[in-house]
Amino acid sequence: MPTYPFPSHIAHSAIIVLHIVSQGGDEMAATSHASIGSRDGVSTLAGRWPLLGQRRPLVIYLCAIVALDLAAIMVFAVTTVFQWWDLVTFGALMACGAVCIEASRRLGMPAGVSRDLLSAWWLPVALLLPPLYAIFAPIVLQILLQVRVRATVLYRRVFSAAAIGLAGCAASVAFHWMIEDPWVLSLGSGPPILCAVGAAVLFSLLNIALIAIAAHTADPDMPWREVLWNRESMLLDIVELCLGVTVSICCGLNLALLILTLPPVVLLQRSLLHAQLQAAARTDAKTGLLNAAAWQREADTEIVRARRTGETLALLIIDIDHFKRVNDAYGHLVGDQVLVGVASTLRSQLRDYDVVGRFGGEEFVVLLPGADIHEARQVAERLRTRIGHMAIPVDDALVRVTISTGVALMSVHGDDLIDLLAAADLALYRAKELGRDRVCIPVVQSSPPPPSLPSDDHSS
Repeated sequence: MPTYPFPSHIAHSAIIVLHIVSQGGDEMAATSHASIGSRDGVSTLAGRWPLLGQRRPLVIYLCAIVALDLAAIMVFAVTTVFQWWDLVTFGALMACGAVCIEASRRLGMPAGVSRDLLSAWWLPVALLLPPLYAIFAPIVLQILLQVRVRATVLYRRVFSAAAIGLAGCAASVAFHWMIEDPWVLSLGSGPPILCAVGAAVLFSLLNIALIAIAAHTADPDMPWREVLWNRESMLLDIVELCLGVTVSICCGLNLALLILTLPPVVLLQRSLLHAQLQAAARTDAKTGLLNAAAWQREADTEIVRARRTGETLALLIIDIDHFKRVNDAYGHLVGDQVLVGVASTLRSQLRDYDVVGRFGGEEFVVLLPGADIHEARQVAERLRTRIGHMAIPVDDALVRVTISTGVALMSVHGDDLIDLLAAADLALYRAKELGRDRVCIPVVQSSPPPPSLPSDDHSS
């Protein structure tokens, strides 16, 4: 299951990736020099308690989910009858989860949203054991992740544990309501297995919904389609649910069969984390866009293709105007939110096959395959307008920024990436000279006419 997929601007550890977009591991840490609301001393508190530096609706939502999780613990702690076999089963499943966590520690874990397949262990807890165990399972594993894999902002771990615990608790209650004796899963009959699948789907839907609401609350401008499923995420969810139900059946047959289920789960987890680490190596941790090296590789590929096919191609260099003033006035946390907001706007306004990346600092680069100079200017103006309307809330104020953009066209301003970047950079410099918040295109110098030859006509 996904754990805490907040956009990178919420906090960053190596993220971010996306931060997802500066989105590394599953979590991000806040910088200590944040100066949000420094007039009333919030800056100092936000440095010690990063949660206080987030949007107020997000803080309220996170606290509500954690409070609901604590309430569920108290309610089920009173009504649960503890049995030694339940405790042994819980310990065995948590031990398997610990082995997976150790495997991920050795391989490494990407920043941002990470898929760790740990639901293969806490989903059986939800199906086979009373609901109280389903609430405690993610707490145990999140503590191990914090201690053994990556220490991150504590409130993110707490929220992840609470969201997964509530989803698992709901799935457990639903399954036990439908099936009086959950251990009949080991018999392999159809109805219990179908009920287990239904409970697993409920678990997945609730977990995704709780986290998607948090992500959207953190960034209301983010489209819902970006915080909910995509095709790859759905496929991974199906794999996790199948693993969880399969492990539950094996566990019901004989607890010792967990030894046979552990190696395949560890192998799948390592393969998945390896793919995520490869993706993270191409991604800017703070914005979730391509980093400079990955962008250059993809841009070179597009340029070679454009030469071969004879298609047009345009390049934009985008710079946030007076970005240092934002950092100086509001702090780097707000500056990070601006970067993430600009990156999100770029993604939402560009085509899927446009190549967009962060070039460093407050500069972004965009390659527009198939665009002529007229289309490139239209795109640049649209981006300038949309980003100019973007607002980052900070206490009782709204932070707004503008951008300056330089545009270059292949075969007009250059034939390779270096020439295009140089031409677009000159145009960007010109845009800043003219007062910023504008789009400029390099002036193509026409070649002077050749000198005229002396005439041989001597007629009078």
